[in-house]
Amino acid sequence: MMRTHESYLHGLAGVEVTLPGRVAALIESRCNLRELRVALRGQDREVDEALLAISLAALHWRTSATGSPTAAQPEETPRSQWYSTGEAADILYLSDRAVRLAITEKRLNATRVGKRYRINREDLEHFKAARSAA
Repeated sequence: MMRTHESYLHGLAGVEVTLPGRVAALIESRCNLRELRVALRGQDREVDEALLAISLAALHWRTSATGSPTAAQPEETPRSQWYSTGEAADILYLSDRAVRLAITEKRLNATRVGKRYRINREDLEHFKAARSAA
């Protein structure tokens, strides 16, 4: 079930936002949250704690979804962390062509290696979760 933006807002004394771990992991990896935490460290205690909470939620989700507490990097991770479009298609119960279309349409993040795409486990889990929520 797809949640609306209102379902993430809480609080009577001031509006607060609650994020699922998967969303926190996506924000952390795509928005360089670690760099932001370092740049802002010590300026505002509440901001420090909120950014730490997002990082911890991302870590928890990433560990449970992918079996690894860190995001995969193309050069440094074992082959089992990366999938071809055919392998991803098998996992997602889609055709290879549907996976390549999702990559082309920027719905599935992938790394180009030569003429082929490689999809890391975390991006595959984000895509699966987004599909099941729709």
